[in-house]
Amino acid sequence: MGRIDDREPPSKRVKETIAGLQGFSNSIPSPAIHIDPLGGQMARPLTPHGNKDMIGSKGIIKRSEFVRIITKALYSLGYDRSGAILEVESGIPLHSPLVDCFRKQVLDGNWDGSLATLNKISISDDVLKLASFMILEYKFCEFLEMDRVLDAVNTLRNEITPLRIKPKRVHELSTCIICPSLHLSLGSINGIKKSSSRLNLLNELQKVLPPALMLPEGRLEHLIEQALNVQREACYFHNSLDSCLTLYTDHHCREDQIPSQTTQVLQGHGDEVWFVQFSNNGKLLASSSRDNSAIIWEVREDGVLSLKHTLTGHQKPVLMISWSPDDSQLLTCGLEEVVRRWDVSSGECVQVYEKIGVGLISCGWFPDGKRFFSGVTDSSICLWDLDGKELECWNGQRMIKTSDLTITGDGKQIISMCRESAILVLEREAKVEKLIEENHTITSFSLSRDDQFLLVNLINQEIHLWDITGFPKLVMSYKGHKRSRFVIRSCFGGYEQSYIASGSEDSQVYIWHRGSGYLIAALPGHTGAVNCVSWNPVNPQMLASASDDHSIRIWGGSMVNLNHKEAYSNGVCQSNGNK
Repeated sequence: MGRIDDREPPSKRVKETIAGLQGFSNSIPSPAIHIDPLGGQMARPLTPHGNKDMIGSKGIIKRSEFVRIITKALYSLGYDRSGAILEVESGIPLHSPLVDCFRKQVLDGNWDGSLATLNKISISDDVLKLASFMILEYKFCEFLEMDRVLDAVNTLRNEITPLRIKPKRVHELSTCIICPSLHLSLGSINGIKKSSSRLNLLNELQKVLPPALMLPEGRLEHLIEQALNVQREACYFHNSLDSCLTLYTDHHCREDQIPSQTTQVLQGHGDEVWFVQFSNNGKLLASSSRDNSAIIWEVREDGVLSLKHTLTGHQKPVLMISWSPDDSQLLTCGLEEVVRRWDVSSGECVQVYEKIGVGLISCGWFPDGKRFFSGVTDSSICLWDLDGKELECWNGQRMIKTSDLTITGDGKQIISMCRESAILVLEREAKVEKLIEENHTITSFSLSRDDQFLLVNLINQEIHLWDITGFPKLVMSYKGHKRSRFVIRSCFGGYEQSYIASGSEDSQVYIWHRGSGYLIAALPGHTGAVNCVSWNPVNPQMLASASDDHSIRIWGGSMVNLNHKEAYSNGVCQSNGNK
């Protein structure tokens, strides 16, 4: 809609606008000339080449549609004069005279006239009924707001009801007549708030009527965003904020957007490092090792990591770790041993959880941060409160050597191994089970941040991506890494989790483009098997990898100038977690 007078049809707005611009005719190019994009004016070609109704290098864009969309965008941006000039100069009106008349009648509240005009427009019977219903609803509500109850009753009885659609809504409207106060509680009619202007009704009608009659709002913006999304998704190296996208050139990123250079080597552990994970806010990193310890590393503002706490107290190798939702606490799980809860600020162990006669093999936080769950060597899954009370226990088959266990962000689904080649997705409240079945043994899995996808590592050196939103569906496979003896873990990461990273027994870190399955990089540096990787959830250009060579490597998009002391960090302060 134009900003000159939304109640006037474009044809009238154009005449008034052009008339008002006649005094500035010297500054408006005549139809016989056009502006040279490099400056100045030159003659316009009078005879178009090729099919004048189609434009573009491939001749698939209809000129009339293209011009109408630009005109609509100009009016929406507030450039009313430019939009009016384009309608006149192109000879392509934004709307037909009939549609212009209909729009004006709606804005003026001429309900009978708008319905009569609507019946003259070529649309299907279903669309005609729905649009008529919306107009009559608004008419009904206006009558009630003006305390014209009898007119509202007549509208409902003689105009709305005979349409024979939306019986539930008709019942609600009739209730408003019996109890007018309910009219206020209904809140909206087809998404239109009662206090909104008729222009909002017109915008809602615009969504129902065929787009060729009334162009949708923001159509040009939608087309451009769609084109940018296609370019972004096709770019294997897009790993930064979308602010880098431009309309001036086709989009492509350089390879240095991917964390492929070692920026730091962390050497605080005395044995193989089995697990590594960044905190939810990306400001901390936790690692666990075969040396029976875990370490909390702090990510400084300059991207350099320094040792914060060394956590000791486990009597066996620390198999895995888990950050609390607010990152204030950390769980560590020993190999078939106990789970310990640590205060991240002080590095002190505040609770030890164990079950007599069995060992714990996995741990993970419940989304509320007040409970956690663990896998047990007797093939069960237990839910605990922070004081150590066992709240629930689910019995079932679990592979003892595979400890992966996770829960969705809403707390409704628990995902765990149920046999060598299958993963169980359990709906806690509905007690509904879904199975993800593979043809090969599963070694580990991880859940995407949006809880919609599961990344499954297999013994046959493949990683499978499953969509678990409905019935589980395999959507992508990733190959190239090496796995023969050990548990190798992979993760989602990068901007909008557009990448897959994995460890490998050949001492390299592998990175794939998630959408295409294309192998982007195999990163050398470690001298032992890479057991686990973790991508910083806040910084898409920071990746951590844990290896049998006793070290953790931090990878970045470009080399960071670090002195030797910073590049090779060793543990210096230690906290005793015995309790």
